[in-house]
Amino acid sequence: MNIIETENKAPLKTVSSSIGHLLLDMGKITDKDAERILKFQKEKSMRFGEAALALGFVTMEDINQALSYQFDYPYLTPEKTSFSNTLVAAFDPFSKQVESLRSLRTHLMLRWFERGFKTIAISSPKGGDGVSNLAGNLAVVFSQLGERTLLIDANLRSPQQHKLFKLNNNHGLSDILVGRASIDVVVRISSLLNLSVLTAGAVPPNPQELLNKNTLDELLATFSEQFDVIIIDTSPILESSDAQIVAKKVGGVLVSTQQHKTSFKDTQDAIETCRGLGIEVQVALNVD
Repeated sequence: MNIIETENKAPLKTVSSSIGHLLLDMGKITDKDAERILKFQKEKSMRFGEAALALGFVTMEDINQALSYQFDYPYLTPEKTSFSNTLVAAFDPFSKQVESLRSLRTHLMLRWFERGFKTIAISSPKGGDGVSNLAGNLAVVFSQLGERTLLIDANLRSPQQHKLFKLNNNHGLSDILVGRASIDVVVRISSLLNLSVLTAGAVPPNPQELLNKNTLDELLATFSEQFDVIIIDTSPILESSDAQIVAKKVGGVLVSTQQHKTSFKDTQDAIETCRGLGIEVQVALNVD
């Protein structure tokens, strides 16, 4: 049994599973390997994982991955999923880049979510500032924290989340807003605990009008009863009013900026535009 074969298969319940059981279920060792490891473990008075490493049956990455499932902190390997490799939080949770994402998560928890808010919009001054990658990765790290997390792609001009998670985008947010679909189109990402995604759906000719609908307010109110954290990927702030519309509804926006790419003037203009509408602004600097 492969517990991380695709995003559509539920991960093995592992709270009480031992490292040995996990390595077997992950296909990292065979029953014959396990017998040798157990014998060596007893002889050397070692832990199972240490013995498996000493004998060369597994790597440290294998051990880390098993531990992540044991502590309900699953991650994937690129060859085992169709997800985009830009979702580094899902593939390489021990990297410096993901440590920065966890620091941003803590910042948002303390400065936004613990104040009673459940939803935050994520945008950028202009296109190409990595906002969709940031939104997707933040959703992953919040779900890994145990928060019931919903990622909504509200960029109805150039949606990206269905590409990152390799999802069908035939029906999504836009279709719900015009009454052509229900919230049943929300996709549960079963290989990443606690994460769900609502794709953008069909690209409409009137995104501003759709996002201005009271239907979006009602939809977010419904989702706030089902999820602990809602992250909304939106269009660039200085290229349309879409992001301001969404951020105004939820009260706050995280502005993603790209090191050596996003100009200081664009960043300041985006911040002032949002603050002028009474929207609380947080800023994230993407150094990659």
